[in-house]
Amino acid sequence: MLKVDVITLFPEMIENAVSYGVLGQALKSDRLAVATHSPREFAADRHKTVDDRPFGGGDGMIMLAETLEKTIQKVKHKNSKVIYMSPQGEVLTDEKARVLAKEEHLVLICGRYGGIDQRIINSYVDEEISIGDYVLSGGELGALVVVDALSRFIPGVLGHNESSDKDSFSEGSGGLLEHPNFTRPREFLGMAVPEVLLGGNHKLIGEWKDKVSALVTLVKRPDLFQAYLEKENEQYRLLKKKKKEAPLKELKKFWMNLSEQERQSLGLAALSEEDFNG
Repeated sequence: MLKVDVITLFPEMIENAVSYGVLGQALKSDRLAVATHSPREFAADRHKTVDDRPFGGGDGMIMLAETLEKTIQKVKHKNSKVIYMSPQGEVLTDEKARVLAKEEHLVLICGRYGGIDQRIINSYVDEEISIGDYVLSGGELGALVVVDALSRFIPGVLGHNESSDKDSFSEGSGGLLEHPNFTRPREFLGMAVPEVLLGGNHKLIGEWKDKVSALVTLVKRPDLFQAYLEKENEQYRLLKKKKKEAPLKELKKFWMNLSEQERQSLGLAALSEEDFNG
């Protein structure tokens, strides 16, 4: 079981959020444990002060080092990895979440106001993690994103163990975005479910989904598609005798064989032949 201790001035934000959905089920099944701890517990004055003005001036208040240190010492042990949620940190990725899921114990520090004292970072933090190049009012939302993302890689949390390997960005997806999905009714808003998904040929459906994933990635994330194409081209060069066409040419032929209705249903109407001139 992975244990996560979150240090925050707003424990309710964390406790309420993790009680729903996949996270809630993970907690109930004892595959994940999440606890919160507030530095206010260690504040000595009657106002429970946990921040002060920064030396040298500047905007915002800085969380006090002493109360934060005592909170960290309360939960940290030799196998703990201490993470500070910070816009200056390494950006969270699917692969990073997969690595964190293998840890025994995580301590997530949520800053507030102008951040935390640098000396805490220097002395206690193993790494800083960001969820994107923007600034939030506190680290709680970032901590929740981290916990939610890594929980998907804890065995037994998802209904099917292979589900996380097929999501967008995962190794199982080849680094591509996930293909579009459909459910009842078969026709809605003038768009029909592609016929191949109704045929029951799972091998054919799997191959079809792989190609559609590549097309979706080409439309939405050209950068990811380029990385995918480079890998496919390398495979093509190694196995040229076994493959009839180059990857991009093969994908273009697949796209051209899609009907206008299928392209519309799949969200691929914006693609044109020029997009395949790579």
